[in-house]
Amino acid sequence: MAMERHLDALNWRYAVKKFDPERSLTAEQVDGLKRAFNLTATSYGLQPIQLVVLRHKTLQEELVVHSYGQRQVADASHLLIFCIEKAVDSAYIEAYFNRVREVRGTSGEILDPYRRELQQRFRGKPSEEVRIWATHQAYLAMGNLLTYCAFERIDSCPMEGFDPEAYDRVLGLEDRGLTAVLAMPVGYRSPEDIFSGFKKVRRKLERSVYTIEEK
Repeated sequence: MAMERHLDALNWRYAVKKFDPERSLTAEQVDGLKRAFNLTATSYGLQPIQLVVLRHKTLQEELVVHSYGQRQVADASHLLIFCIEKAVDSAYIEAYFNRVREVRGTSGEILDPYRRELQQRFRGKPSEEVRIWATHQAYLAMGNLLTYCAFERIDSCPMEGFDPEAYDRVLGLEDRGLTAVLAMPVGYRSPEDIFSGFKKVRRKLERSVYTIEEK
């Protein structure tokens, strides 16, 4: 059954502690990760996020020291860095609606009231509030890719533990108007990673899910 296959994939997934540095993802697998990222749901559909796909062993090694010594960053096949746009302003929103017109052919008469509303809404938001909002969208994307990886049997490790400013500097993200907020090494677990055989520790289902039903 499809449900059992999906649940089995989610149970197979864990946060890899040790990757096999000799194994690499295929170009097709990496392309799938890119497409899955781009299909992630985001608030208003604005996609204030970008994904950096790093396959550069020298830079990956350099980033270890900025990741509190976590070797997954260097040993994984690829390192995915989830970034947010520093500026979500009127011009950014205008570009989004131009893309809607390009893809759907929707008339300006229909789109313009909503475009103006969003531009006005974001003009009134403090920059810190916009940053937090955009970061929430990055978490949505990471969750989506964690699930995609599980279904495709690609190993992964979600990470918050790194120095974003150092990542921005090493990868030149500032010049692109981006800042790193999350990282996720992907590849294949090492046979030496003892954590791969551990049972998942989760709350009992009745302590995790509360159902409200109409009588």
